[in-house]
Amino acid sequence: MRKNKQIAKYVLGDLISTNIGWFLFNLMRFYVFFPNAGFINLKSFLCYSPVLKGQFLFPLFFIFVFYLSGYYNRPFLKSRLGEFFTTLFSVAISVLVIFFSILINDIQKLPVNSYNLLIGLFVLNFFCVYACRAFITQRATRCIHEKRWGFNTLIIGSGEKARTLYRELMQMKRSLGFLISGFVRLPEETAGQSSTLETLPVFELADLEQIIQTYNIEELIVALDSENKNAIHKTINSLYPCNLPIRLQLDEWEMLTTQVKISNIYGTPFIDICKCSLSECEKNIKRLFDIIISVIALVLLSPFFAVIALKIKLDTAGPVFYTQKRIGFRRKEFTLYKFRTMCVDAEKDGPALSKENDRRITAFGHFMRKYRIDELPQFWNVIIGDMSIVGPRPERAYYIEQIVRKAPYYSLLHQIRPGITSWGMVKFGYARNVDEMVERLKYEILYLENMSLLVDLKIIIYTIKTVITGKGI
Repeated sequence: MRKNKQIAKYVLGDLISTNIGWFLFNLMRFYVFFPNAGFINLKSFLCYSPVLKGQFLFPLFFIFVFYLSGYYNRPFLKSRLGEFFTTLFSVAISVLVIFFSILINDIQKLPVNSYNLLIGLFVLNFFCVYACRAFITQRATRCIHEKRWGFNTLIIGSGEKARTLYRELMQMKRSLGFLISGFVRLPEETAGQSSTLETLPVFELADLEQIIQTYNIEELIVALDSENKNAIHKTINSLYPCNLPIRLQLDEWEMLTTQVKISNIYGTPFIDICKCSLSECEKNIKRLFDIIISVIALVLLSPFFAVIALKIKLDTAGPVFYTQKRIGFRRKEFTLYKFRTMCVDAEKDGPALSKENDRRITAFGHFMRKYRIDELPQFWNVIIGDMSIVGPRPERAYYIEQIVRKAPYYSLLHQIRPGITSWGMVKFGYARNVDEMVERLKYEILYLENMSLLVDLKIIIYTIKTVITGKGI
């Protein structure tokens, strides 16, 4: 299945349906509410400048609201009920904004019959949009149930439980979308060294990364015979770096008693343990506010940046900005920007974290670190999509390798964008060694499990307090 192609279908469908909805609304306005509004005929009304502009601009506004609603984030395996209410609320919000900000007095100056117009605008657009979406979703659902579409999936495990799971999935009259590409044998599963199982290949766990690339794997399902909680945790931890959905059956979830959400996959008893707590709508709103706040911050702080740059130049020789490669969203490497707080050759002997009374830090660098001024250029990283304002702090690959040896679940953090500030930075602060990084990781994981726009706001407030009081070190 092509995710981008399916998203394009929904966007194009919404664009066409909102155009039709707006056109029908204009017909209703002309024949029902504005018969004596001074227009000679329907053509003169439709060509009237405000009406014509609305025909082009209002559907684009609908698409913007639909994007914020998160509807386009997950184009497959949509909940019918969820689709209905998402469409209902997003169309209602769009209509209310358009009506009360522009339409209420655009032609008929007195708001006579305004609420009838409002209801008409909502009903026509909701019907058009939902009918188009339901058609696209129904076709996609039918293709998945009939196994014409699906997600290439590996079953982690090669024991009896894995066999049973595979048979259950294959015997279902309506497919859940899992196209099983093979099984992955764990080192402790020594019984039966056959290279095939249920006519499918059996791979070794050590070759998992290569298998995922070769077979274009999109899903992982854990099905282990072991009832040892530690063994299951160990296996799951080894899968986090794959950056794929990791699904467990309900009985294993109950045994692990972890706080994860049941994913909505047509009633299937699987849980995606890699799904963060933010809704799709919250993810998009968070990203929008990240961009808006970062643009405003860079514009307002530009004179301050000039002063800081001059001070850095006068303090020590070297560049104003310091760049460093970090690992971020979906394990992608990016360049992080900071004001330089250390001497130019600070890491001539290799990567080294700062420590108390670090002689590499310049006099002005101490001041910038105390008030977190050195982090401000990262607003540019936020604008270009590498970072968020709030999120787990990104680390270098050199240190991530060491952290993962002690805490493999660190890889979970790569499912969201790293941040300029974080719960870990607020509660723990800068880490001076790998052990402290692991200690700070507890707060980052806690943030991941409790993400919300309200939590982000609290972290920003605490960060501002830290900056003002000079407790950044």
